Amino acid sequence: MASTADTRRFVLPYIAAMEGYVPGEQPQGGSFIKLNTNENPYPPSPRVKEALVGAVSDRLRLYPDPTGLAFRQTAAALHGVEPDMILAGNGSDDVLTILTRTFVGKGDLAAYPTPSYLLYSTLISLQDGRAHIVPFTDDWRLDFDALAAPGVKLVYLANPNSPSGTALPAAEVAKLAARLDCPLVVDEAYGDFARENCIKLVKDHPNVIVTRSFSKGYSLAGLRLGYLIADASIVAELNKVKDSYNCDAISLAGGKAALEDQGYLNETRSKIIATRDRLAAGLCKLGWDVTDSQANFVWATGGPPAEPTFQELKRRSIFVRLMRYPGYEPGLRVSVGTDAEIDRLLEVLREIV
Repeated sequence: MASTADTRRFVLPYIAAMEGYVPGEQPQGGSFIKLNTNENPYPPSPRVKEALVGAVSDRLRLYPDPTGLAFRQTAAALHGVEPDMILAGNGSDDVLTILTRTFVGKGDLAAYPTPSYLLYSTLISLQDGRAHIVPFTDDWRLDFDALAAPGVKLVYLANPNSPSGTALPAAEVAKLAARLDCPLVVDEAYGDFARENCIKLVKDHPNVIVTRSFSKGYSLAGLRLGYLIADASIVAELNKVKDSYNCDAISLAGGKAALEDQGYLNETRSKIIATRDRLAAGLCKLGWDVTDSQANFVWATGGPPAEPTFQELKRRSIFVRLMRYPGYEPGLRVSVGTDAEIDRLLEVLREIV
């Protein structure tokens, strides 16, 4: 029998008042096409599977390396930086949480654009901070002066952005970094599909921090591993904030193997980009406006009404993401699936609309 006691009175008031982040729906049974949470439609590199099998040994009785040195050395070599400029986390969301806990305190101001990743608001609320939200322009650019408001302690920039898939050129991000008197977190969860990245900015802009994920490009959403690249002095402070053993031995081994197989990444990325372009063209033919995506999804607005389309697709076991932002019409964010999945999606949409 459910308790009727008022247990909310035990909770910190700002926690009780906030709305938690709601992830995309994860259907657990039956046959369906899942295009709602931007997973990679292809399996991980075979090297990852080999590494995971090798990591399941008697050593699992021991704690993992608390800083993931072997993983950090591999990531550093890939990106042309030093290992002490890498921090690993339990997914890039863990990395974002560590950053927010480090730089944002009670009442502090943290800024991000909108529409963008909804988790930023939740992370700020968890610190009892204040969100400074700056709208994108109609052509998905930003007012840098508005983001650099007095007193801002941290700025988040999803680049490529979600839900739009658009990306600011690295030269523009550098201009923003130069305007800011605080850290700039360049969230590159979808960076593996973009035309360029911002890792090179870290050297000349010590306030730039770039975060990376294994969930998208490396097909490891179920493994939970992410990392960031930042000035070594910043990483030293972040190490004070992270959980003692925030990455397990299996995830670190799998991530290291994934980074070592760039050939496989390039192969799957090429497939996804080709399918993405075909998906965008198909949606445009059906009446939607689709932004120039540099991610593994597309953002469709302005066409047939989003909500009834979403519901009808779901009824037919095709999951896409219906997203709503204050001041904007609802839109559909559609992950890039296999060619067969996208063919089926477009076939059903033609019937619906």
